[in-house]
Formats: sequence, C-alpha cells, structure tokens
Amino acid sequence: MSNIPNVDVIDLDSIDVTNLNRQFLFRQKDVGSSKAEVAAKFINERCPWMKVTPHHGMIQDKDLNFYRSFNCIISGLDNVEARRWLNATVCSLVELDEDGDPDPETIIPIVDGGTEGFAGQARVILPRITSCFECSLDSFPPQKTFPLCTVAETPRLPEHCIAYAFTIQWPTVFPDKKLDSDSPDDMKWVYEKALIRSQKYDIEGVTYMLTMGVVKNIIPAVASTNAIVSAACVNETVKLLTFCSQTLNTYMMFMGKSGVYSHTFVYEKKDNCPVCSATVRKMQVSPKMTLNELLQTLRDGDLRLQAPSVTAATSGKTLYMQKPAALQKITKVNLDKKLNDLIEDGEELTITDPLFPGTSLGLSIFFEN
Repeated sequence: MSNIPNVDVIDLDSIDVTNLNRQFLFRQKDVGSSKAEVAAKFINERCPWMKVTPHHGMIQDKDLNFYRSFNCIISGLDNVEARRWLNATVCSLVELDEDGDPDPETIIPIVDGGTEGFAGQARVILPRITSCFECSLDSFPPQKTFPLCTVAETPRLPEHCIAYAFTIQWPTVFPDKKLDSDSPDDMKWVYEKALIRSQKYDIEGVTYMLTMGVVKNIIPAVASTNAIVSAACVNETVKLLTFCSQTLNTYMMFMGKSGVYSHTFVYEKKDNCPVCSATVRKMQVSPKMTLNELLQTLRDGDLRLQAPSVTAATSGKTLYMQKPAALQKITKVNLDKKLNDLIEDGEELTITDPLFPGTSLGLSIFFEN
C-alpha cells in the first residue's frame, strides 16, 4: 500500500507461547515454528501485492552482498551485540571518495528500534553521515551477570536459582546438548529445577516468565509499546525510501510508563567511534602490561570488544589472532609477554574483532614513564 512490495525478514527465533499475547501474526498452531517463515506466510496471504521473503537464521550468517542488496534496513534486534554487528557491517559497505567523503550511492540507512517495558526508542542512522549505533554504546550498560560463587553457594534471589539451573545443572545433566532458549521443553526443565532450588533455600518468586527473562536476558514486552515503536520505524523507512517528508534527526524516545510522551534529539557523532570514525585511538599503559592484559582491557573497557585480534601496523607482525586455530596456537605464546618486548613506544596496533566485520580499529600504545 506504500508501494514498497519487496521485503526480506530474518530471524533466528522460533515462536514461543509467550509471543502470542503481543502481536497478530502468530497463532497457537504456530508455536515451535520459525518466526520469519510464519510472519512472511501470513503477510503474503493477507496482502497479495507484497512479496515477503523469510530467512530463518542468524544475521551473521549472511554475507556483505546480502546486506548490500537493500535500500533500507530496519533493525529490531533484541540484544546489543547483534545490533553492534549489524551497524558495523552496514557502515563497512560505505565507500569513500578521494577526499574521504562517503559516496551517497553506497549509503544504506538503518532504522533501529527497541523497547524495554513501557519505554522505547527509534532512530535513523545514515552510515558515515550521522552518529551510528556504536557512537551511543555508552547509553547501553553491559549485560547484568551474577557472581558464580553466589549462584552456586549462597543464592538470595530467584534469579540466582534460575542461573544455577541453566549454567550449572544443565551442563551437568546434558553435557553434549546446548540449552535452546526457544524450546518450551528446555525452558520447562530449567524452570522446574530452579523452582526446586528456590524451595530448598526458601526463596520466592521463581516463575516461568522470569525464567525466560533471565535465560534470554529479556524484559517482558508490552504490546502497546511494541506497536508504537514499530510504527515509528516503518514511518521513517517509508520517508527514507519515498522522500515524502523530512526524516527523524536522529533519535526518538518514547516513555509510556506515566503517560503518552515522547521527545526527539540529535545523537551526536563520537569523534573516536571505532566504526564510523577513522581516528586512531591513543592508550597509555605500563610497559610491563602483558598482551593478555591489554586484550582484557579492550574487552572490559569502553570499547567492549568480544574477541580481539592484534597486529602491529608498523612492522606487520601478528601479535595474536583468534582464528584460524593454527594461527591462534602459534601466536598464543605472546599473551604472557610484556608489551615493551613486543612493540615500540608509540607504535600503532591494528585491532580486529567479530563485532566489527569488514573494518578495523587503529590503536597507538604509549608507555608510561
């Protein structure tokens, strides 16, 4: 109806019974089926002028040509790491001219939306033009985890009992089977074991819904919030594709807990963003710091990398590579070596990480006196 007939949808999840209360695409008979396939089938039958193509799998399974084929991408991902990966992937598709300016023909807009209970947000990202998702990473706190000693020895919260069931009991009982958070049978097993443990320690509050939330690290969704944010995302997409109106610049926040209220603001680009900026970062460290300690700093610090690999840009020496296994084995010996034995003061390192496909981060290391 908006003259946008061709849509591809990709989703790894299968339909759970808890999905039925906040949307209109799935029915009871669809529980256990692919979300992408059921949604595409429903829309194609209801709207015959549409051609919705489903893809059941991870976004990381698709190559660059898949993402390059679109005019606009709507991101409705449920975790920060996947959104970072998609953002970096689409930003890496932008080609720069001789002056370092982005080629407009290679810019694929991203419309990113997310909800958290009664709150939600929608934003428009023009890769290399506006701020990207990585620029705003500081506004997303790291995932909450529970100390293993507390989970195993002194549980005090219902979440501790659930964490014990799926992190300790499941691997013990099913050493060769990975827990499937989308399987009703697997989740029922975790819930029942967590309930038994909670009764043992006289802890109240373990429910099936809480079990789902802890295992998947999700906050229960509110149907009205989902509807408002998804409508905002589609509205921005139509504007981007048809040029019918001015697009959002760049961030809309919806707050529905105490009323129907929203506001917009411009999220500024981060000068040293590892994705949309070519700036070489500088880091001052002790010369006695080991390579392993540097990698841990890159994981725990503001960059929040996942599995960084390091090459000395000046000499071209590979300091540590996560993959392939043969190269990882050869470079593993460098992990316990001090940095001043591996690189020169002020030397630039090239950092790659699975979160940033198709791009790399420049990092100059300066030793403290």
